[in-house]
Amino acid sequence: MEALKGVRILDMTHVQAGPTCSQLLAWMGADVIKVEPPTGDITRGQLRDVPNADSLYFTMLNCNKRSITVNLKTPEGKQVLTELIRKCDILMENFGPGVLDRLGFSWERVHEINPRLVMGSIKGFGSTGPYADFKAYENVAQAMGGAMSTTGVPDGPPYVTGAQIGDSGTGLHLAIGLLAALRQAERTGLGQYVEVAMMDGVMNLCRVKFRDHQRLERGPLPEYSVPTYKGMGEVPRAGNDSGGGQLGNAVHCKPHGANDWLYIVVQEAVWEALARRIGPEVGMPDMATDPRLATIGERRKNQQLMWTLINKFAEKYTKRELMKILNELDVPCGPIMSTADLANDEHVRGRQMWVELDHPQRGKWFNVGMPIKLSASPAVIRRSPLLGEHTEEILREVLGYDEARISALKQAGAFSSAPKKAA
Repeated sequence: MEALKGVRILDMTHVQAGPTCSQLLAWMGADVIKVEPPTGDITRGQLRDVPNADSLYFTMLNCNKRSITVNLKTPEGKQVLTELIRKCDILMENFGPGVLDRLGFSWERVHEINPRLVMGSIKGFGSTGPYADFKAYENVAQAMGGAMSTTGVPDGPPYVTGAQIGDSGTGLHLAIGLLAALRQAERTGLGQYVEVAMMDGVMNLCRVKFRDHQRLERGPLPEYSVPTYKGMGEVPRAGNDSGGGQLGNAVHCKPHGANDWLYIVVQEAVWEALARRIGPEVGMPDMATDPRLATIGERRKNQQLMWTLINKFAEKYTKRELMKILNELDVPCGPIMSTADLANDEHVRGRQMWVELDHPQRGKWFNVGMPIKLSASPAVIRRSPLLGEHTEEILREVLGYDEARISALKQAGAFSSAPKKAA
């Protein structure tokens, strides 16, 4: 049995943050009804690589959902949405501030329609505070949540992360909040409003940097390879420093291409074995006992020397060869994996994290798999829906409409755009 079988979600989200959340819940068995305007989620046509087919931007975020088109500019469309709210356990939205209110579906109104329903909202900066009306996108959230200021190299510009921590990260936070609120609604009979701001989510993911921000009030950060000092005020950009109690960094391996790097963490427990293996090959047989490197305190002070020696050793090996050597010494390490590496990786395929699907418009394509593995209810991933593909099915199965009513609503324009007026 699917873990969330029997849970019905009305998904009014679009683009990335909300669809990330609803797709995860759909993979766990929830019946996710994606409510779209007659023109569809904007990402259906963004970055399109196959003519007249839904883009990968859309298909990779909307698997296992059903699509219904509803024209909320018509009274009939609003009535359909009202009846769907009565039949659902969760409603999700990520419209701009006030949009749903103006359509007549504020939280107060939704709660009145279905007191048990949980309503989840994703906002850029939340519904309160001086930034509430600001527009937010992935990189804006990274900038304002603390990620960019601490990502990059010293004296260089701030960088965004390759991982979509502003959008997808916020979606993950919302999924946790919705499931918690749903659990409470099952006990009390009352739903509640769940809000996650993108800026807040990024801050939560940057908590290690806020740890270091407070440590700087009392002294320098010895694990950082860049200069730090008491009262510095802000956490600096420190390249590939580990950011933890152990020293870590990426070393370049042969043939020295863009992704021929291995990330290594030099733990105290493995130092002697690591140094004895590396030392003879870099002309420093006493590396393990050299006073500049023998203790963790000295290695922190002399990081440049330590990493220079490790890099000199790494030059002779590919990242996979070096990983094998270090794994035998119990040294934590991992190759920098490119998208091509991951798409063809035996481990990734074996864990069903790169799944091939078939789409009626675009043909074969791949989706990132379900990262949460449930032993008794493994996810079965199905393709994303075509625009409005399940409109009639949802009206019949969920709302119990007969063919006459569906036909009348179609005639009234409840599911389609109003025809354009002649010029």
